Amino acid sequence: MAGPLNLTLYLVTDRALARGRALVDVVREAVAGGVTCVQLREKTCGTRDFIEEARAVRAVLQGTGVALIINDRVDVALAAQADGVHLGQHDMRLADARRVAPKEWIIGVSAESVEDAVRAERGGADYVGASPVFATPTKTDTALPLGLDGLSALCNAVSIPVVAIGGIHAGNAAEVMGAGPAGLAVVSALVAAPNPRAAAADLRRVMAARVPSAPQ
Repeated sequence: MAGPLNLTLYLVTDRALARGRALVDVVREAVAGGVTCVQLREKTCGTRDFIEEARAVRAVLQGTGVALIINDRVDVALAAQADGVHLGQHDMRLADARRVAPKEWIIGVSAESVEDAVRAERGGADYVGASPVFATPTKTDTALPLGLDGLSALCNAVSIPVVAIGGIHAGNAAEVMGAGPAGLAVVSALVAAPNPRAAAADLRRVMAARVPSAPQ
């Protein structure tokens, strides 16, 4: 990655949703359509395959300025020379990841509550992923949905960037952006799209027409 981290449209991969296409092709097309950050998430493949896939995705992203973040696996991120790692509430502790990570690494942390977000910021996270905003079938081991009010409260509680994730698509992207996050993270809306490039471009257009949240 060259230049500052851009979290505007954050792709989280899921090979099971890729319609039989190679994940690198989905990533390439989504980035061409406007994705600004990619998180490679693999829950079922072995470590060697995960590293090889991460290296392939990194090659696709080279020269684009788009960061490659690895979900959960600090070892895979290190081996693949990714730009950073994203940690869930039950993954490696942020402090432990910082001890082994390169100084320039990006570390994001999932936050299911304001308390999670504040703790992540105090611990030195670069951003938090507010999860889930809405119920989503792509990740079932999460807390109850935050909703727009919960997302807004979380965004207001921290000074580091917040990325909203969970049930987000072109139909609700503008109102989610109105709640105050720095960007949106999507899975099925891009990975499962017949045309990931067009879907990403559509999301970017919708996000630009954000709907301000109602006064509290």
